[in-house]
Amino acid sequence: QVQLVESGGGSVQAGGSLRLSCAASESTFSWYAMGWFRQTPGKEREFVAAISYGATTAYYAESVKGRFTISRDNAKNTAYLQMNTLKPEDTAVYYCAAKEGASRGVFYVDSSVYTYWSQGTQVRVSS
Repeated sequence: QVQLVESGGGSVQAGGSLRLSCAASESTFSWYAMGWFRQTPGKEREFVAAISYGATTAYYAESVKGRFTISRDNAKNTAYLQMNTLKPEDTAVYYCAAKEGASRGVFYVDSSVYTYWSQGTQVRVSS
């Protein structure tokens, strides 16, 4: 069972930046496609960004495109979400997810295909 441990959440003013990290417990991480999702109370989990296991392709939700950057360091078994120019509407609990059996160069938007999930970390953006 792979464990995903998130860090980096917190509170920031609008226009600020945060970087979320997602550390996997096993080196098989390098074979997983990774995704970031977020959720606010009363709403369904929302796709934010995804990256293929070879980091050759990445994809973003329109709401974060140009502000957020997903990346990964397979040597450190860690994925990252750099969030810049944060807005109050980015306030949510953020989750990282890993998909086993990913295809090369493919990213995944659908949360139901992911195998492992982190515990979530709160991000609050004040106006």
